[in-house]
Amino acid sequence: MADFFGFEINRKKAAQEPVRPSFVPNTDEDGAGVIQAGGHFGAYLDLDGDKAKNEIELIFKYRDVSTQPECDAAIEDIMNEAIVGSHDDTPVRLVLDEVKASDKVKEIMQEEFDNILAMYNFNSYGHDIFRRWYVDGRLPYHVIIDDKNPKNGIKELRYIDPTKLRKIKEVEEEKDPKTGANVIKKESEYFLFQDVAMGKSNQGIKIHPDSVIYCTSGVLDASRRRILSYLQKAIKPVNQLRMMEDSLVIYRISRAPERRIFYIDVGNLPKGKAEEYLKNIMGQYRNKMVYDAKTGNIKDDKKHMSMLEDFFLPRREGGRGTEITTLPGGENLGQIDDILYFQKKLYKSLNVPVDRLEQESNFALGRSTEISRDEVKFKKFIDRLRKRFSDLFRQTLRTQLLLKGIITKQDWDEWKEQIQFNYIEDNYFSELKEAEIWKERFDMLSSVEEYIGKYISHEWAAKNILKLDDEAKKEMEDQIKAEVAAGMHKSDEDDF
Repeated sequence: MADFFGFEINRKKAAQEPVRPSFVPNTDEDGAGVIQAGGHFGAYLDLDGDKAKNEIELIFKYRDVSTQPECDAAIEDIMNEAIVGSHDDTPVRLVLDEVKASDKVKEIMQEEFDNILAMYNFNSYGHDIFRRWYVDGRLPYHVIIDDKNPKNGIKELRYIDPTKLRKIKEVEEEKDPKTGANVIKKESEYFLFQDVAMGKSNQGIKIHPDSVIYCTSGVLDASRRRILSYLQKAIKPVNQLRMMEDSLVIYRISRAPERRIFYIDVGNLPKGKAEEYLKNIMGQYRNKMVYDAKTGNIKDDKKHMSMLEDFFLPRREGGRGTEITTLPGGENLGQIDDILYFQKKLYKSLNVPVDRLEQESNFALGRSTEISRDEVKFKKFIDRLRKRFSDLFRQTLRTQLLLKGIITKQDWDEWKEQIQFNYIEDNYFSELKEAEIWKERFDMLSSVEEYIGKYISHEWAAKNILKLDDEAKKEMEDQIKAEVAAGMHKSDEDDF
């Protein structure tokens, strides 16, 4: 195997876990293409209808869909809820309350996380970074370090165009002599970088996984081989909406104006001369209006005759002579119900409340019970997006801490599920819901106050009505004692 580009976090071979026998490769939620050892990586034809032969075409399709005005407005609603900008605070914070480490280690981890945010320039470009991940379905960064002194940690995080990078997993199999089944003997993962020139010559650069931060959407297709974007469901509604809008414009242009009908009296002219005379009249009044769906422009093209233009009909001698009448235009030009239907369908495909489609409507702040169910579902969807996107920070923090030797790999395996990331909330429903929950709890506490000490204890009321755990209860006790000592209020030993 060729040498990898980039660095590898030091892992002694003796410390590596042995490969456990299995007949299926270890699968991740990153869409790594599985190939046999000694084989090659190639694209496969997608027969699902989107006509994207490989991930590169699929990413370009996602980017094209995101430029649709209605789709862009829906994406902006998601971005504004997910990444909230603030002049006083960072959009995301590291939470280490559940991590069982010393205060000194936690302080160092907080400092390193702040450095990571600075390298991403997340305070300024967090919205753009999140949108890039949401649209493309993947977000890769090249981790650049000082090769001579890796313990200095990450020096730079450089964005990689996902159309030039693929994750590949090589699998080496051997046949089990007892069962005859192919058993996985060895697995190896790496990234393959190919620009346009390399792709034409079938060449690429193998990059070690530790040198790349690779955060994906976690959404895979039915074959579990290709990463999909959250915009996958919006491709069909966007195409349908585009066709309906274009057809509506064409119909309006063709049916809105009244058409003239020319009854031309050709007398007793022979057929040939009658046709020539009719063509001369047509040339004088011909007007060809053509609509360009790509640019939205209308141009006058008199080279061709169309049934949507004026009508010229010959009339023989003995009739009513030359006459000009009008054909009325369309009468249902103001109906756009089908357009509104596909706009709502687009918003639903992106999990955005349909009410937000009406930009002119006012946003009313009321009780949480008055907030629509779609807003509640939208809030939960934003939380899922944030949790998935946090993998970007988790991978970067792991690489930084291991490079600097602050923690060991064993420490990370124990703490990685306990490390959390909190985002600034801008959804009014969250604050309103929490306030109402506390109001209901204290109202219930007031209603049972006369029974405390008679039928129920203070301990039971604190745990079952106020929902205070032992840690929160002790914290309240200490605060009350400190306030009593400061003379802020009278002592009440029976509160808890």
